[in-house]
Amino acid sequence: MRGGWLRVYAIGYLVFLYLPVILLPLFAFNEGTVIAFPLKGFTTQWFVELAGIQALHGALLNSLFIALITASLSVLLGICAARASTRYRWPAKGPMMGVIMLPLVLPEIIVAVSLLVVIVQIFDLPLSAWSVIAGHTLICTPFAIAILTSSFQGLDLSLEEAAVDLGESRWGAFSKIVLPLVSPGIVASFLICFTISLDEFIIAFFLTGAEPTLPVYIWGQLRFPTKIPAVMALGTLMLVASLLILSVAEYFRRRGVRRIGGKDSGGFL
Repeated sequence: MRGGWLRVYAIGYLVFLYLPVILLPLFAFNEGTVIAFPLKGFTTQWFVELAGIQALHGALLNSLFIALITASLSVLLGICAARASTRYRWPAKGPMMGVIMLPLVLPEIIVAVSLLVVIVQIFDLPLSAWSVIAGHTLICTPFAIAILTSSFQGLDLSLEEAAVDLGESRWGAFSKIVLPLVSPGIVASFLICFTISLDEFIIAFFLTGAEPTLPVYIWGQLRFPTKIPAVMALGTLMLVASLLILSVAEYFRRRGVRRIGGKDSGGFL
């Protein structure tokens, strides 16, 4: 009986969580311009209209640029932090790693306002794509560290030590032995950080300059009722892209776990 109630709770939770997501593509293919039931008919008109919106294309390119740079920086910092935390010991290691992972639990609006004050008031710098990259890197790096830490923890340190004993340098052993073994984790963390940056709104809303990101552009379009069907179509495309990226990331994460012989403790999907 206890298991039955748990099953009911799980189903109810999934319905509550994903029902709005299911409605998104439903209205994206709806012929009517009003987001309401009953549906009027099937159409792909709103998807065709997306191709002619130049402002949308600029926002998309801006988001892709920010997401690529953010993911690259986050993974690079994640590799350094994960390597250090699993390979070495130093004083106050636990508190220091806790501070690095703190953005995982901090409200994004607090992070956004704090960064806005630092960038504009303290450093007197203009808001631009790079200010958004700084904010996204701050929140994405802990995700990269969490994924890469599991990859580095499953490594057999004797493989690296054997390479050093055979005459290889520390950097050579790291680049030729360690990095190839954790490469699935690197790919998975890159894709996760890319998706988070591409979809993130709050930090981008506060730190974006004259060129908005795609989520900020979508927010601006919601003020116009006639634009909402096209926004639904755009949201559907972003949903599909995010699911595909997360699926690929989960594949590489599980592949990395199997490759190093670790135990899979659960993932994204």
